[in-house]
Amino acid sequence: MKFHALWSIVAATFFAAPAMAQDTIKIGVTQPLTGAFAASGNYVAQGAKIAEEAVNAAGGVLGRKIQLVIEDNKSNPTETVATAEKLIAKDKVPVLIGAWSSTLTLAVMPKLMEYEVPMVVETSSSGKITTSGNPYIFRISPTSEMEAKAFAGMVGKFGIKKADFLATNNDFGLGASQEFSQMLKGQGVQIGTIETMDPKATDFSAQLAKIKASGGDTLFVTTAVEQATLILRQAKEQQVKARIITTGGSVSPDQLIAQAGEAANGSYHLVFFTPWFPDAVKNADIAKKFVGEWNARKYNVGGLTEGFRGWDAVYTVVEAIKIAGKAEPKAITEALWKVKVKGINGDIGFIKQGPAGKESAQNVPSVYVVRIDNGKVVKN
Repeated sequence: MKFHALWSIVAATFFAAPAMAQDTIKIGVTQPLTGAFAASGNYVAQGAKIAEEAVNAAGGVLGRKIQLVIEDNKSNPTETVATAEKLIAKDKVPVLIGAWSSTLTLAVMPKLMEYEVPMVVETSSSGKITTSGNPYIFRISPTSEMEAKAFAGMVGKFGIKKADFLATNNDFGLGASQEFSQMLKGQGVQIGTIETMDPKATDFSAQLAKIKASGGDTLFVTTAVEQATLILRQAKEQQVKARIITTGGSVSPDQLIAQAGEAANGSYHLVFFTPWFPDAVKNADIAKKFVGEWNARKYNVGGLTEGFRGWDAVYTVVEAIKIAGKAEPKAITEALWKVKVKGINGDIGFIKQGPAGKESAQNVPSVYVVRIDNGKVVKN
């Protein structure tokens, strides 16, 4: 019996080893799949899934496949915290990707500190995210300050003399209005009215009436694509003459064309990826591959300007796991500082921001401006 018992133990260990070697490496993802930011959140999740399949088809990382565990934060800060807690405490993910909106990301940051788990931030632009002293934040998207600085060289080209603002009343919108207005003032541009709106609002007649009365030549709009569509329509109805420029890279020009129709013509959009002109980006081969995979799945073409974020975030995490040599939070946190990834939005690597000893990580990505003209996206 002793021999049989010993053999049972040896056999169980021997045959379990291959199975254990094939255990997946989990990566947590929290995105707004429902609620006010649902369109963008789903696009990011779709881009992440494409990257997951591509990574696994190429052999995975550390000899194991990756597995995205995607949770819906419902466009709500409280729900975002709950999803992060579940992913870390229950699903045991060693790293997160999230959380689209700046408000959602800021809400979850204390949990990262509590559990000492890193998060790659794929979208949020509020400056507070990387300056508040959270060493578990690694942002690959540009801050509002970076975006404003990138646009600064175009102010003269546009001939902007007086600018008004319409922004969603959260960290994303307020941060953009602050950074862009500060940049414009520095170039001698007069700032008119700065209007805000609830993220769920659908009627902007009062704000647009004030903006029209202000008489500015340019209106900067910062919000998600759902509201931007309505704003373009209502601005046309109210005969607002100012050129409209959206910021944040979170408005899909293709979706605006489809849903706002003629009202989208003449509008300008700051984006961080140009799927209409993949040769214009630094890593054109990767961009073309992503666009091809996206189209092969028949995903909404308008989602490409958001979906790439999910791809870049997954590849950033995978490279960190590869450098770390193991899928553990502390090792991944340290390895993220060393990543050098050829992303769709340029080369990804991190600089330090925030108080000494508690720095967050910030990538310096590309920013582009495109225009909608006669129902098509064109280079500016």
